[in-house]
Amino acid sequence: MPQQEKKVCKLVKSLYGLKQPPKQWHGKFDQVMLSNSFITNGDAKCVNMKQVNGICLILCLDVDYVLLFCNNLHVIQDTKSFFFKHFNMKDFSPIDVILGIKLIRNESGITLTQSYYIEKLLKKFHYDDVKPMSTPFDPFVKLRKNMGESVSQLMYSQIIGSLLHLTNYTRPDIAYAIGKLSRYTQYPSIDH
Repeated sequence: MPQQEKKVCKLVKSLYGLKQPPKQWHGKFDQVMLSNSFITNGDAKCVNMKQVNGICLILCLDVDYVLLFCNNLHVIQDTKSFFFKHFNMKDFSPIDVILGIKLIRNESGITLTQSYYIEKLLKKFHYDDVKPMSTPFDPFVKLRKNMGESVSQLMYSQIIGSLLHLTNYTRPDIAYAIGKLSRYTQYPSIDH
């Protein structure tokens, strides 16, 4: 406004989408974790652990999702009650899929698989009729810069990004192939 250029607005509370809310959220979350005797993992700040009467409780934080892992239902219920006192939360338990990883429970424990995510990707990009291969990339194929007709750059980039997600979690065996193919995201051809 004229003659008020040097004034700034002071926020009374943080607004979603600005830089401050995530910092304030994690600050409050860490404070609540410490007050309830949780220990933060030094390597992964989003993983917290607590021992309750010899029972291990693991808490994983992903943005605004909290996952609780424990083999004692009473400890999980007590922890949920504690969180409901401190945060406005919804309970989606038991969880089946998180970040594209499907959790399968059985007597021997929990199995993590991304086959659910892979099948979803194949359907999304209309490749659900392809045949599996033992080698994800033929070493004799020489990829070259596209000089002919191009395919959709957006779709190609989405496929590469989705496959990179797989590479980071459960499929390191496709890292070489995805690394090679990601070099051609600017002007991909059908060969890519």
